[in-house]
Amino acid sequence: MYQSRIAELNDEYGAYDRNEARLDHNLHILAQKTDNLIELTYADRKRVHNLKYYTWVEQQGKTVEEINALWYDPEGTWDAVHAQAKELDELINAFNEETGVLASL
Repeated sequence: MYQSRIAELNDEYGAYDRNEARLDHNLHILAQKTDNLIELTYADRKRVHNLKYYTWVEQQGKTVEEINALWYDPEGTWDAVHAQAKELDELINAFNEETGVLASL
């Protein structure tokens, strides 16, 4: 989220704290049902993919080639990430251990 927007929300509602996060998690994550799910067609998936232009190129400075790699080079993008699952899980577990985030729940 943009820092200016965070400041606006803090001014309006107060600082976001652990209790607010717990409420949001319960409401927006744990309460999810399949009525918010849709099986996308090829055209739907391509439309969603094309939305990345704004967030990747306009906001993050990525190239169109990097975006297109997500669509046309799954072995070099998505499959490569999935192949790192074990290592990523280990990094996540180490981070959680170091911060103590799970111990406080």
